Amino acid sequence: MKAFLFTAAALTTMAPALYAATPAPAEFVETAGASDAFEIDSAKLMTGSKNPAIAKFAASMVTAHTKSTKLVVAAAKADGLAPKTPALTLKQRADITALKAVPAGKTKDDLYVKQQKAAHEDALALMKAYAAGGSAAHLKAAAVEITPIVQMHLSAVSKM
Repeated sequence: MKAFLFTAAALTTMAPALYAATPAPAEFVETAGASDAFEIDSAKLMTGSKNPAIAKFAASMVTAHTKSTKLVVAAAKADGLAPKTPALTLKQRADITALKAVPAGKTKDDLYVKQQKAAHEDALALMKAYAAGGSAAHLKAAAVEITPIVQMHLSAVSKM
């Protein structure tokens, strides 16, 4: 009976992750684009950090997310979509505003790391969901390609 209850509790907690809806192709492109735009915009604010690890990570985010944007846009076009210029979400705009408001130094670095962890967790969930159940072949292939890169970013920022 205890084993059954434990299993039932585990499945109940995992159910949202297992059954999360895969976004439609246009929604995936929009969300991935906003994610990349946020990563690039916030990283540009941090490339001058006095902390060499933060500055190096931020510079690599500009490069990596510029590349993933190009990959998703090309995949979207191959799948017959016309991707729009990405727009940051309200939360992403608020995070950028908060990051700009903090003076350079450890507090700003810590805020950047906190924001990056959350952003990469969201991006990883998006990429995994689309890689597993996406309906547009080229976008699905792009998500498969991008997923391990986002995982590496999350691992790196989690160690900061």
